[in-house]
Amino acid sequence: MSTGGGEGSRGFLRYVHDGIERGELDARIQFVFSNRERHEAEGSDLFFDMVKNYDLPLVTLSSKRYRKEQGGGPIARHRIDFHTEVMRLISVFEVDICVLAGYLLITSTEMARRYRMINVHAALPGGTAGLWQQVNWKLIEDQANESGVTVHVATDLLDEGPTIGYCKFPIRGSTFDPLWHDVEGRSIEGIKAEGEEQPLFKMIRLEGLRRERPVLLQALRHIDQTGLTVAEGQVFDATGMVLEGKELTCEVEECLRFDASGSRGVQG
Repeated sequence: MSTGGGEGSRGFLRYVHDGIERGELDARIQFVFSNRERHEAEGSDLFFDMVKNYDLPLVTLSSKRYRKEQGGGPIARHRIDFHTEVMRLISVFEVDICVLAGYLLITSTEMARRYRMINVHAALPGGTAGLWQQVNWKLIEDQANESGVTVHVATDLLDEGPTIGYCKFPIRGSTFDPLWHDVEGRSIEGIKAEGEEQPLFKMIRLEGLRRERPVLLQALRHIDQTGLTVAEGQVFDATGMVLEGKELTCEVEECLRFDASGSRGVQG
């Protein structure tokens, strides 16, 4: 499930699809859902082209059009009814997991209860909730030393569901230190005024984006290999024990090394 707005969404789909094709993940993509329709945006049209090229079923329902047809106002006012219709549309598919990857809406409570949904969040467990932009500005404001990416169960609490897996990465060191030096002593408001092209902000985003795709793939492999289940807002192993999220930093960094070398192997 993705809004499909940019390269991030296409990257998620490509990475998981290719991982399945390589035999790294024993899974099948049943459908792709987007809350946009054709011709709403160039980015989502490119996303739809990718879905078509992969010969995957595409289901769309424009949240923008739906909101307008239901009298306008904020999408939050229509969240329950909109996602009731989404559930009707995807009810023809039998799925084990719904992956929210670049899905820019908050789902309804009923949908979070009916489907086992997981979400990719651009922060460490317990970190700042919300969009990745909010996360990265907060990291700069707090002069943080590290960041990460978390795959967690999607619940009705924004970005606060139980963690399935996560990875860490430093935002200090030879690459980052000169960028931190450039913002030293400046107010966060002044730094934000530079926008998303601000060098430190941009570098944090780049390093996080590189890890979002492999951490999703590794989290899905972790679910598959260990028989994890989700019930009542908790994550359980095959014996019924409640689990804490698994750190996947080593696995993710290995993926990045394979990606950089242009040669990948199936990881055991």
